[in-house]
Amino acid sequence: MPSIVRNDDTENCLREILEEESYDLTPNRGYGETGVDIIASKDGKEFHIEVIGHKSSGPARAKDFYEVFFRAVSRLDDGASQCVIAMPHLAARGLPARARQYGVAWNRIGKAFPELQIWLVNVESKTYEKSSWNQWSPNKAMESDA
Repeated sequence: MPSIVRNDDTENCLREILEEESYDLTPNRGYGETGVDIIASKDGKEFHIEVIGHKSSGPARAKDFYEVFFRAVSRLDDGASQCVIAMPHLAARGLPARARQYGVAWNRIGKAFPELQIWLVNVESKTYEKSSWNQWSPNKAMESDA
């Protein structure tokens, strides 16, 4: 399935931005190499970042999202204290609907994984926006029940 924004483009853009912000980054992984996409460190904080692109097919985007979610939270086994899903800013259009679709489950995931974040990367403007998982919650009132 062709990508609207390729994984590599998203990752390379984010790396460039983070380097400009003086983060220390792990090197790019080689072809077929497994493990976290990026570990970014600065001021004593370490972010384990998993990156996806934005495909033109809705079902392919959903599949990528589910896979990146599990890759991100699996980094807890590696000692991650901040788990990040980095994706193109185009995903912001669909995240509210995805969060509404899963409702209570979305909220429970946020409570179970408070270290989980979503970063939206704009490859055209070379910017990114950080958000918590819970910022996309369809029922923010439930967050206060934590």
